[in-house]
Amino acid sequence: MAPRVDDVMRLCCEISAQEEIKVAVKGSAKGAMVAGGSAFLGGMLGGPPGIAVGGVVGSLLGSWLTSGQFRPLPQVLMELPPAQQRKLSEDVAAVLWGLDWTDAAQLVALVMGSSTLQQQVTAALLNYITKELRAEVRYRD
Repeated sequence: MAPRVDDVMRLCCEISAQEEIKVAVKGSAKGAMVAGGSAFLGGMLGGPPGIAVGGVVGSLLGSWLTSGQFRPLPQVLMELPPAQQRKLSEDVAAVLWGLDWTDAAQLVALVMGSSTLQQQVTAALLNYITKELRAEVRYRD
């Protein structure tokens, strides 16, 4: 089973590299916490006008803190622990159920040769990334 997981992971990396998909796994939550915390602090110090000022300042600070936190999806995929790679592989394999391949290169060629399969694999990949990793996704900058 391990070679199949490796094959599917390579396919996911190839597709996400071609689509130039980037993700931010933890940055979004940190930015939201900074914005919310600043609005709260502004409210404590300045009342209702302080909430507005704190919210604006916090939003700008949160945006600045999380900028550049997006990383290429292939890099994120290769850093996943084996259990998460296995789960992603199972999700994507559900799309590939009728295919028979011998190695990763053949699998990539089969999927890249079919726009329908490519879209289905991309959808399964993005579903996993957004649901399981709770990551924010960005396409081609």
